[in-house]
Amino acid sequence: MPRTRDDRIDADVLHATVQLLGEVGYAELSIGGVATRAGVHRPAIYRRWPSKRHLVVAAIAAGVGLDPTPDTGDLRADLIAGIGTLVTAFDGTSLGTVLPALVADLGQDAELTADFLATVFHPRRATTATTLRAAQARGEIHADFDMDFVLDALAAPLYFRALFRHLPLDARLVEQTVDGVLASLRPA
Repeated sequence: MPRTRDDRIDADVLHATVQLLGEVGYAELSIGGVATRAGVHRPAIYRRWPSKRHLVVAAIAAGVGLDPTPDTGDLRADLIAGIGTLVTAFDGTSLGTVLPALVADLGQDAELTADFLATVFHPRRATTATTLRAAQARGEIHADFDMDFVLDALAAPLYFRALFRHLPLDARLVEQTVDGVLASLRPA
């Protein structure tokens, strides 16, 4: 009889991962350290995630949320709420400090990149796309636009600041980004 997955272990491991990332950083994070902190055995982690890098991707997914953009009928507020989750996750948390190292690993590991895209990137984009399509159906934005470009334009400034930390990653940036994108989508 197959064993059932214990969601509590997943939550404990992800919580321990985020804590340790804040304490020791990405380079020094170890599966053994996470196992000790979470109170589980290393095989329990390896059954869920094949490597430390995959575990960090899962921690980022949990931190940023996978369905961030609601559809309340107020497109601006919905986009601000959805894109704002990036600020919450990356500003002043260990997830923000590990992002540059993880991005470097993504550039060198096609399997990890595929995992990141499937685990974090595509699910988040899908909820925002659904919200944009609903706004199209309501006539709030025009129907003829490049969805992938708009999704990139909504997230890119936040990821850029999360990576380079050259300017604040804050609510003002979220509003400026959303307002700039919406200006190009409003019917003439």
